[in-house]
Amino acid sequence: MSPIDPAIVERLLAVRDHAYVAYSAHPVGALIETPSGSRYAGCNVEIANYKGLCAEAGAIAAMVAAGERDIATLYVIGPGAHRCTPCGDCRQRIREFASPTTRIHVLDADGQCLKSYSMEALLPDSFGPENLGKPSPMGG
Repeated sequence: MSPIDPAIVERLLAVRDHAYVAYSAHPVGALIETPSGSRYAGCNVEIANYKGLCAEAGAIAAMVAAGERDIATLYVIGPGAHRCTPCGDCRQRIREFASPTTRIHVLDADGQCLKSYSMEALLPDSFGPENLGKPSPMGG
């Protein structure tokens, strides 16, 4: 795997450090790159009822709020040496804006890429807009 751009790692570390994790102590950061080259970041935000917002969901919301709809690359960084892959809900959310060429990179706490996924590998045989008769970036 090729190294991740240091500017991306720096931004991921900064956004992860802003996570509000009063209950789990498990900060996560996410950064989306779109085909236009724009970047959108998000961190997890927990609330007392143990629900909250995942980092990936925050980054997707920022992307959509800016008027973009396509994820070229997604980076996710957790607090440790283990893989902090997107949860099931986020996998479906990512799928909504992914294409067959979208790459999802999971980094360790120091910004080293542990594993990269295609959308199909991350969520095989997925359900998407095309299942509802709508166009999808994934095709099909």
